[in-house]
Amino acid sequence: MNFELNERQKMIANSAKELASEFGPEYWRKKDQQGEFGAEFWKALCEAGFLGIVIPEEYGGSGNGTTELFIAMEELAAHGCGMAGAWYLILTEVFGGLSILRHGTAEQKRKYLPGIARGELEFCMALTEPDAGSNTLNTRTSARKDGGAWIINGNKTFISGADRARGMLIVARTTPPEKASRKTSGLSLFLADLPDKSVEIAPISKHGINYSHSCTVSFNDLRLPATALIPPEDGGWNMVLDTLNPERMSFSAVGVGIARLAISKAVEYARERKVFGKNPIGGYQSLQFPLAEAYASLEAARLLNFKAADLFDRGAAAAEVGAAGNMAKAVVVENATKAVYWAMQVFGGYAYSRDYDVERWWREVNIMRLAPITQQMTLAYIGERVLGLPKSYVT
Repeated sequence: MNFELNERQKMIANSAKELASEFGPEYWRKKDQQGEFGAEFWKALCEAGFLGIVIPEEYGGSGNGTTELFIAMEELAAHGCGMAGAWYLILTEVFGGLSILRHGTAEQKRKYLPGIARGELEFCMALTEPDAGSNTLNTRTSARKDGGAWIINGNKTFISGADRARGMLIVARTTPPEKASRKTSGLSLFLADLPDKSVEIAPISKHGINYSHSCTVSFNDLRLPATALIPPEDGGWNMVLDTLNPERMSFSAVGVGIARLAISKAVEYARERKVFGKNPIGGYQSLQFPLAEAYASLEAARLLNFKAADLFDRGAAAAEVGAAGNMAKAVVVENATKAVYWAMQVFGGYAYSRDYDVERWWREVNIMRLAPITQQMTLAYIGERVLGLPKSYVT
């Protein structure tokens, strides 16, 4: 086993650090408060080639794997960008680029991948529904055939980036559950071009990550050509899982990055801040030990996440990738939350001030308890799929 980054990976990590240094906490503080998209950051991402990390050279990318993508995400987050270091990449490169690369037709790859690699085509994924939540099999958005076309109707929610996207990956039901051959059959994936008058999009007011809008989306007789289907019809379930695994790993990578960022700022402050005497507060074990414990645990989770990425890149079974990816996320969620919490304790009352940014990282890291899957569902996956225990919830 070799735990060292190779030369290409080191170059990607260094490029991410340099780019992040141009878009530090102050930049994202302003974007979050004003609810503005980080257009300058996006342009820099595109110019540096980050949108094409996993896209093959024949489509304008650099032909790397998810391991390299997660390295970039973590370093962007750790060196000043926080959650924004991965958010835009997840929406376009994971939901769009990676999904189309692994499952799209030759025609779909030619149509979408070059634009994604250049950063000219922002993407989003329409998966979550108001009445389904984590239970994707309860998807109600429908797609029916109409001659040589598909007609899509239904409602989605928390679709991040839908207000800006020019491409959308849609999860819809092509066969009702009662008529499907098995429980996991009947779902299909479609690619839609936006804007479209049959698609209504409205932003949702939310707690954080306001440099990207999450939206409700309504499909009202959206008409798509037959070529919009990612084949096979009714075979979308496994493709959805193949997209959700790298999404979860992306969150783990950025969670480690946010924790590194918060710890680094806390350490810097704790070395200088003195209260009740001459010694800096960094010497107080009540502050030092929790940060040290969180940091050590996150380093372990980071390695597990790289294992999951390596399995994914080598084409391992989805169950094997999912086991490693979910275990990494479970550990990252607990310890990244702990790291940012104790960073706030280091800053004391200043942690409540927006000027110190740690309150924003607290809001960002806590989304990982809810998305892309709740911590409870992550633990249920490990209990059932890894340990072989009975299912802990009823579907």
